[in-house]
Amino acid sequence: MRRAATARLAVLLCLALGLSAGSASAEEIFVSNERDNTVSVIDGTTLEVIRTFPVGRRPRGLTFSRDGRTLYVCASDSDAVQVIDPDTGAVRHNLPSGEDPEQFALAPDDRTLFIANEENATTTVVDAQTRKVLAQIDVGIEPEGMAVSPDGKVAVTTSETTNMVHWIDVPTLTATDATLVGQRPRAAAFSADGRVLWATSEIGGTVAVIDTATRKVIETIEFAVKGIAADRLQPVGVTLTRDGRFAFVALGPSDRVAVIDAKTYKVLNYILVGRRVWQLAMTPDESRLFTTNGVSGDVTVIDVATQRPVRSVKVGRFPWGVAVRPAPSAAASAGGAP
Repeated sequence: MRRAATARLAVLLCLALGLSAGSASAEEIFVSNERDNTVSVIDGTTLEVIRTFPVGRRPRGLTFSRDGRTLYVCASDSDAVQVIDPDTGAVRHNLPSGEDPEQFALAPDDRTLFIANEENATTTVVDAQTRKVLAQIDVGIEPEGMAVSPDGKVAVTTSETTNMVHWIDVPTLTATDATLVGQRPRAAAFSADGRVLWATSEIGGTVAVIDTATRKVIETIEFAVKGIAADRLQPVGVTLTRDGRFAFVALGPSDRVAVIDAKTYKVLNYILVGRRVWQLAMTPDESRLFTTNGVSGDVTVIDVATQRPVRSVKVGRFPWGVAVRPAPSAAASAGGAP
């Protein structure tokens, strides 16, 4: 009997040590809390908030350098992109961002930031290493979404009032084309192969799939959920799997995330999450999806394989942006600037 108890104790100790080791190397999920002017950090193993630190006013978009050692935060009402040490939460410095930065995208070179400035209808391009503004590019009224193609040759800005996707040639930093989409486009994402761009339209209630070679809309995806009014199906954040199988779209006040077959463009499923879902981010292995739910003040954790929510994590008031910092080993293998 004593031998069995000792064996059980040894097993429990091994499990505890294993969990501890996993926590040390797990990814971390960073969430911007728009009303609190803070960022909350969720441990990827325990799925609990492990720290919260203050940032500028009305934080929205956030992203990481490739090595995970630098966090960039759009502090919209501070008119700045803040460069932050993600380990301590200390602000290293601010980058010149233009007025009211909403969202941004970091180019594959790991230093060029493309920033949407909602108030002055421009896209500001900043070299994050030299801290210099490279260009301010005129786009449509109320720019919001930003994305850069995987090859780094093209950037796009969505303009909410003009209802367009604006195409920017990265080598020359000039706007070259525009594609009309549904009303109030909010976010954009390139497929991993760069052949198509997905752009969400919040008030239009649709997602446009655009051929990047022709800049033409090849598919318009609509949504329908039994018992939910059509005007509550408002697409905002969008993310795609690297293998090109699935797209996930946050549907705002419907409190749903749509799962779409990225090859046939058919809606496969609707996942119930927290109230007023805004943005989405996946872990590097694409096993879990995290959603920010503004009104309920939490993050829903979704198991991608089963397409089911597995946990709700309470964060600050009105969580908006989300970015996953990879585990140290994964970040090191990805490379990036020191």
